[in-house]
Amino acid sequence: MYRAVTRKIEVTVTPRFVSERSSPQKDYYFWSYTIDIANHGSETVQLKTRHWRITDAMGRLEEVKGPGVVGEEPTLKPGESFEYTSGVPLPTPSGFMAGSYGMITDDGVRFDIEIPAFSLDAPSMAGSKRTLN
Repeated sequence: MYRAVTRKIEVTVTPRFVSERSSPQKDYYFWSYTIDIANHGSETVQLKTRHWRITDAMGRLEEVKGPGVVGEEPTLKPGESFEYTSGVPLPTPSGFMAGSYGMITDDGVRFDIEIPAFSLDAPSMAGSKRTLN
């Protein structure tokens, strides 16, 4: 599990390689990731936007920006949390993701919170080194 806290809002990420949706012979590797956003602060906040930076093992960067997450813009009162699961494909057996969520308070103050960088590794790659020709 990966964790970051910004302005008393905690974001935890649990990635999982999905072998049944992957096809290594076609250079297609798929991960799901579950994110929990917990408001430990004293003000109500709403998640408005997401910004992802997805990097594969060759160093290729893809940026994804958009409204909300999984079609929602959840509002979190103090003490509340929101959890969702999404997924990402890569053309390499490893990579990593990081990013931020754009938040807004009830008073209209906008700020970003960190999504911690997390590793995407296919099980066959764990503990081994791959030689690229």
